Amino acid sequence: MANILILIGAHLCTAPRPQKEATALAEAGHRVVARGVWFDPALVERDRALMATAPYQFAPVLDFRPGRPERLGVRLQARLARLAFQRWQRFSPSLLGYGAKAMLRVALQERADLTIVHSEAGLWVGDRLLQRGYRVGVDFEDWFSHDLLPSAQRIRPVQQLKQLEAQLMQHCGYCLTTSEALAATLAQVYQAPKPTVIYNAFPSASSSTSSSTSSGTSFSTSSEEVGFRDRPARSLPSIHWFSHTIGPGRGLETLCQALPLLSVPVEIHLRGNCSEQTRQWLESQTPPEWRSRLFIHPTVPNGELPARIAEHDIGLALELTDPPSRNLTVTNKLFQYLQAGLAVIATDTAGQREILSQCPAAGRLIPSNDPQAL
Repeated sequence: MANILILIGAHLCTAPRPQKEATALAEAGHRVVARGVWFDPALVERDRALMATAPYQFAPVLDFRPGRPERLGVRLQARLARLAFQRWQRFSPSLLGYGAKAMLRVALQERADLTIVHSEAGLWVGDRLLQRGYRVGVDFEDWFSHDLLPSAQRIRPVQQLKQLEAQLMQHCGYCLTTSEALAATLAQVYQAPKPTVIYNAFPSASSSTSSSTSSGTSFSTSSEEVGFRDRPARSLPSIHWFSHTIGPGRGLETLCQALPLLSVPVEIHLRGNCSEQTRQWLESQTPPEWRSRLFIHPTVPNGELPARIAEHDIGLALELTDPPSRNLTVTNKLFQYLQAGLAVIATDTAGQREILSQCPAAGRLIPSNDPQAL
């Protein structure tokens, strides 16, 4: 049995891939501790619900929820780090996410047999641990240095991210990623062994198994189990899209441009965090005659998500081919649509093409940014 530490850059409930990893390793007989960052009271409650049944332990390395004395200092440190980088190109691990230094302190105290990192901040922690002789693993959930839109690259330490990725690719014996396309690219760019590919889904079990795992993977979505909580008019076909955040640069512009081209009425259901500014942007993108049939839903706990997806008919995975990470990876939504029994319309990215080539009857690939094709 090994002592394994998994470092997450945010809340446990927003990290389905580390959840699955922690569960798999714990069920294999290892002692697993996951550590993350707390900042949202509602998400803390979701974390606690997961912790009640998880076969591993979880605790935050940093808790700066509203009202806590640490909050002002954490946010001020992050802001100063951004200003220093913009003005003088001065690098700080605070640029990579909240809690980087706290993660390192915890990892040094834990002295685990294997520490696995998942986020941008985790890359920095992993590099520091490697320098001290620790055994480190990395999961490239994204190609972090190539996961930014051009407007964001100017204020992000892209070169430092590339250096950290190279170090971990070349020196971590435990190295995972999300698709064959991304694995091959990482190996070529960093002249390193090819990472092991773990798709972000578990195989479906029989319907006698529990209806969902802690990570939200659906095992049984029969019509009797679907409660239809999202759809006001079940007579219309329902199209579903979800992500952690609703906003520009996620294919929704193409969706709005495609609506006037449809010859039959449908409902459009979007799920994700959506600010008031984003709601106004989305309304401006949506043709007036379609606004009454476009619904925005908040995020739900992971265990509830499979049934909410299964209410609908078609799942949209409208990833863009740029930046490169979006082209090469495979997002959670594609697998969850398939496991919930939806037909899929997916843009022809390298990652999504890889998946639908294995189940071509499940959906249709279309070009990115093409309203007519959609």
